[in-house]
Amino acid sequence: MGNESLGPPDYLPHYLLRGDPFASRLSPLADILAAFYIGIIGVLSATGNGYVLYTSFKRKSKLRPPELMTINLAIFDFGISVTSKPFFMVSSFSHRWLFGWQGCRCYGWAGFFFGCGSLITLTIVSLDRYLKICHLSYGPWLKRHHTFLVLVLVWFYAAFWATMPLLGWGSYAPEPFGTSCTLDWWLAQASLSGQTFVMTILFFCLVLPTAIIVFSYVKIIVKVKSSSKELSTFDARIKSSNILEMKLTKVAMLICAGFLIAWIPYAVVSVVSAFGQPDSVPIALSVIPTLLAKSSAVYNPIIYQVMDLKNSCKKLSCFQALKNRTHLNTSRLYTVSRSVKGRTPANEAQLEA
Repeated sequence: MGNESLGPPDYLPHYLLRGDPFASRLSPLADILAAFYIGIIGVLSATGNGYVLYTSFKRKSKLRPPELMTINLAIFDFGISVTSKPFFMVSSFSHRWLFGWQGCRCYGWAGFFFGCGSLITLTIVSLDRYLKICHLSYGPWLKRHHTFLVLVLVWFYAAFWATMPLLGWGSYAPEPFGTSCTLDWWLAQASLSGQTFVMTILFFCLVLPTAIIVFSYVKIIVKVKSSSKELSTFDARIKSSNILEMKLTKVAMLICAGFLIAWIPYAVVSVVSAFGQPDSVPIALSVIPTLLAKSSAVYNPIIYQVMDLKNSCKKLSCFQALKNRTHLNTSRLYTVSRSVKGRTPANEAQLEA
């Protein structure tokens, strides 16, 4: 089956310029190296996020709102690990995409759905941190059913934008290097409809969420700096509660930073490809942001592990901490949120003062 995304009569998609749209344009050695890299990242990501989900399932009735957000992120990260990386790895070893146009569309949909879902979940986490730090009355209001409702909306949001190309607005197409598929960014060069599609996707699935994340953490930093002198007059219990809350925020900031660092280069290359001249991005260069973006799902379990070990090392010797740790915490968010569970509304009012 051919690709239905057609532009003006003089427009020829990039994947048809070379005849076979699914033939790799990398060297065999580069494909093998990419396959090994993706294989390692896939195993680490699936194992790490799978373990987070396993430990969460064992105590599912006790999960608090911040934990539910982190678990949702782990689901998206696990999903992109098991639905995309095996196909990319096998195709790289074979030096061509093996699954045809239908497989390309399914692969592209899964990658966009899980990637978009991860970013929107991180946006919700950032807003949660912003409201918790800068508007303390929000904390007691948020309940489990509110969190479930928000997360359902996250899934619908990601599914809506990922499905639009399958319904005729936009499309999925092979990457320039041939062994992977993505959104057809090159439609921006084909028609006004293509430009509208690309710009809309960029705004609602990248620019807007990123702006919310940056806004949230900038406001948190400003709030913390303005409150630091006031906190010095509070008693030890209030200081301890504030420190624990900020540890939770630091973990969320690290997770968001890791995701954006992984995906921003890919977004930049996509924009250049969409609105620049044909072959404006060299093939060998275009594969690097793709590989970096696909590594984003492995960062979060590592961040949870390192932050938990760092906290343990402060209480015990590092050797003893490593020896005594029998399981990975479901998330650092849970560890901290449970620690501040006993904070009273009166204390929170003093913090807001």
